[in-house]
Order: sequence, then C-alpha cells, then structure tokens
Amino acid sequence: MAWVLRDRRGRFGALVLAVAVLCAVAAPVISTGDPAAQRDVVATRFLPPLSTDLHGVVHALGTDRFGRDVWTRLVYGARISLGVGTLAVLVSVAIGLAVGAVAGFSNGLVRAVLLALTDFALALPRVVLLLLLAALWRPSAALVVVVLGLTGWMSIARLVQGRCDRSPPGPSSRVRPPWPATGPDPGRHILPNALTPVIVAAALGIGNAIMLEAGLSFLGLGVQPPVPSWGNMIASGRDTLLNAPWVATAPGVALVLVVVACTLVGDAVQDALQPANRGQTFR
Repeated sequence: MAWVLRDRRGRFGALVLAVAVLCAVAAPVISTGDPAAQRDVVATRFLPPLSTDLHGVVHALGTDRFGRDVWTRLVYGARISLGVGTLAVLVSVAIGLAVGAVAGFSNGLVRAVLLALTDFALALPRVVLLLLLAALWRPSAALVVVVLGLTGWMSIARLVQGRCDRSPPGPSSRVRPPWPATGPDPGRHILPNALTPVIVAAALGIGNAIMLEAGLSFLGLGVQPPVPSWGNMIASGRDTLLNAPWVATAPGVALVLVVVACTLVGDAVQDALQPANRGQTFR
C-alpha cells in the first residue's frame, strides 16, 4: 500500500475512494435519514442546493421531483453502486481464479474445454448479454451482482492461466505441466505470482462494474426505484436538466469521480507491483 501512495495518482484515487466509502458507511449519520422520504411534495420539489424547506431541513444538494433530498439519496446510492461493483468483481475473481488455475495446471481434454469455454464467453458481446439476462429476470441489486460476476471472469481466467503455464524459476523448470516430482510446488510459487495481474484487473474492474451497474439502472434493468443508485438517480433527472440540473449532475459527478479513482488506483497498483518500478521515485 505504501508503494501505491507514493504515486500521486494513487493518492488521489485512494482519497476519492476513501471519501466515497466513508460516506456510504456513515450515510445514516451524515444525511437526513430515509432516502425515499417525501415531505409536502408540492412545497419541497426541485429546491435548489443549499435551500431550506418549510420544515427547516437544509438540502445541501437540493431536492428532486418528489421532494426527496438529493444528498441523502446520493450517499445511500453509494452503498448500492459501490457494493454491487465490489461484489461483482469478487465473483468474477473467484470464478476466474478457479477456471484459470485448473486450465493452467491441467492437460488434455480438461484444459481444452476450459479454454474453449473461456474463448467462447470472451467472444460474446458483454453489454448485449447483460441486457438479455437483466431482461429475463426481475431487476434487483442481487441480479446485477450475479450478472456482472458471471460475465466478467474470462479475462481474469486468461491472466491466471497464462501465469500458471509458466514454470517455476530454475534451470530445471519446464514450460508446461506436469511439474517435476522433486521440483517446487507450483501452487506455492506460481499462484502467488499470478495474483499480481489479478489485483490490477480487480482494481480496474470495480470501476467498470460500477459503470455497468449505473448503465443497467439507467435503462431500468438494474436497481429499481425508490431504492437509490447512481444510475437510476441520473435517469430520474435526465428530463429536468434545464430547470433542475442538480438532480442528475450530483450522481453523475460522483460516478465519474469514483470510476476515474478506480482507474488511477489500478494504474498505481500496476506500477507498484512491477519489480522494475520499485526503486523509482513516483511523481
């Protein structure tokens, strides 16, 4: 972690993610409470940022068409967006590690079938598959996690399989399994080395998963209102950009910042885990 924080990209990304996670965890404390609460809709709808309603409640980011506090919905939506993205990546990593390791340490039919399955899944257009699966079942946060997890493991499996194909260091190493009976344990030496690209892919994948979740929710195929997520918040404010731009702008800015932060942290982790870069002074 210290190597990542030496890079200013990593520091900025880590700071943004830390603030987002802190806001999501402390949502009941730093907000007005219920994100679906509606008080006197006619009098409180579309209040601008920093306004105070008739009940004396200050709305830091204004209110939406139903008089709901945008800041409250934003921080509660962070729980959904960050949670869905993280869980989806964990599912993808678990499946990818298992498939990649088995394919890398196997020969014959098992290896051929797993590689063919991975290549077939990689050839499928992920967005179309996401839309198809989300349309077949009732949209929910759990469904989005499963769908994103089941459609994002292939690149990780390829990374792990490629690392497992490499032999342990040493003059007697072989290019492919089976390993020498007296040689190093491949699980002890190869799998930890394979985790380096997996960690980078996971850091980058969280931002991608958050963006995909927002896209599904925006299209009405993800988290359903009144439960807030950044995607359905943007969708609810898309037709009020002229008279109430804060409704869609607030979750849009939050989404962009978090996705960019995940990318910056992933790049910093990649640089930090490269042995050649460890002696360098980061910018």
